[in-house]
Amino acid sequence: MTSFLRQIVAGPRSRHSETNLDLCYVTPQIIATSGPSGRYPQRAYRNPLDQFVRFLDYNHGSDWAIWEFRAEGTGYQDEEVYGRINHYPWPDHHPPPFKLVPTILADMRDWLEKKDKKKAGNDRVIVIHCKAGKGRSGTMACSYLISECGWQPEQALARFTERRMRPGFGQGVSIPSQLRWVGYADQWTKHGKNYIDRQVEILELRVWELRRGVKIQVEGYIEDGKKIKLFHRFTTNERTVEGDSSENENSSETVGITSKKKESSNILNKFSSSIKSSALSSPLARKNVTIYKPSSRVVLPTSDINIDFERRSKSSIGWTMVTSIAHVWFNCFFEGLGPDKIAQPRDNGVFEIEWDRMDGIKGSSRKGARAFDRLAVMWRVCDSVEKDSQGGTILSSQTQSTMSQIPVADSESTAKTRSSQDKELATRTESLVSNSSSPACKEEKHRIEHHKSDGPMTHSSSDKNLEDIESSLKKDLSTNASIENQSLCQNSQEKPPGLDSS
Repeated sequence: MTSFLRQIVAGPRSRHSETNLDLCYVTPQIIATSGPSGRYPQRAYRNPLDQFVRFLDYNHGSDWAIWEFRAEGTGYQDEEVYGRINHYPWPDHHPPPFKLVPTILADMRDWLEKKDKKKAGNDRVIVIHCKAGKGRSGTMACSYLISECGWQPEQALARFTERRMRPGFGQGVSIPSQLRWVGYADQWTKHGKNYIDRQVEILELRVWELRRGVKIQVEGYIEDGKKIKLFHRFTTNERTVEGDSSENENSSETVGITSKKKESSNILNKFSSSIKSSALSSPLARKNVTIYKPSSRVVLPTSDINIDFERRSKSSIGWTMVTSIAHVWFNCFFEGLGPDKIAQPRDNGVFEIEWDRMDGIKGSSRKGARAFDRLAVMWRVCDSVEKDSQGGTILSSQTQSTMSQIPVADSESTAKTRSSQDKELATRTESLVSNSSSPACKEEKHRIEHHKSDGPMTHSSSDKNLEDIESSLKKDLSTNASIENQSLCQNSQEKPPGLDSS
């Protein structure tokens, strides 16, 4: 029964042929796995921690160490894996704060290259896991292959998909923002592995063909990436509309306040040369464009920026339903390198993206109804930062990292945060965007912090069923816990370590 449940939860992910554990060898030195658990009901459909540790001990002795990336909580104590674990948590379905990438890769490299004088060879392995061992784990596995092994991004992504996924079940790393981060790792590698983390100010957002009822907010990482904070939510008072929407077939749905024929702003004059020529010369540039300028400075503490969209519409019976959800992460250091990817980053720039390339709900491609056509974000390095000549902290993996690992995430506090921030289409909600003076909107304006620990869903449909399986099995599996434990004890006496396939 438990073996069958693990196969259902693993879904499109490949399982180890000998042990039936949900893991794979990306290379002989890199193991990717879903998060193990030693407690019920999770161990009924996850990798049982005791079997997982026995497998590592049997095949690798003491030459293994774990890197885990779960902001939702590891699921076990450090002592259960001999303290051989490194914590670098960030929220599920999101890319990592890039300042962690050089540190993580340096730690992995130093572990693998450190030789035991008592042994003739070097057979060390690194074990990486998140929740499903797919998105976050794949992002870091591919980044390591690119930065330390000289692989091309396409080769690294293809290898991870080949080893981690069953044939025909999609990509190993599928979330657009995580794929963008793999590209950043390639840029970082090609330009000396130097990264400057800087405070960034958001100056202006331009949204082409923005539909009605869309809430837009700017978010970023805090607490070393363990949480996502809301830094600004745009209101109607910060919005103007330019262009002609008369030719737009969706003009009845687009934002419809009075267009203003005004002089070009200093911001537009300063950044217009940075906007791609395709966006300015295309018919899209002549259509309706909604401009958001924050009424007060919006400064984020790092170069990682998230722009979040949520559209809400009223149904015929008066309920307000969520009809669109999408977001996008980008890093201003790499977006500021320019088209020739020069090593000297600019102190301002424009990030552009189309609706179809945005991240969907919980990492899937589902975003609901189209909320806009194209987005341009104008940003600049905050002039109050003077830590070095470029206004930031330089991080490199050329030498051993001196940055300490992040404390393990608190699963209980994270769960409380996540429960109030889960997003899904067709959810009945209060309207926050129809009127900036409404009571609901005023209440939301007083909310200073906004944490997201769960984020968009994984690409596979079986991963979507994970939470349903967990809730439905809690009562049934708890009654069978003692029976299963007795069975595991018997199996451990009859079978070699690491080969228990129950």
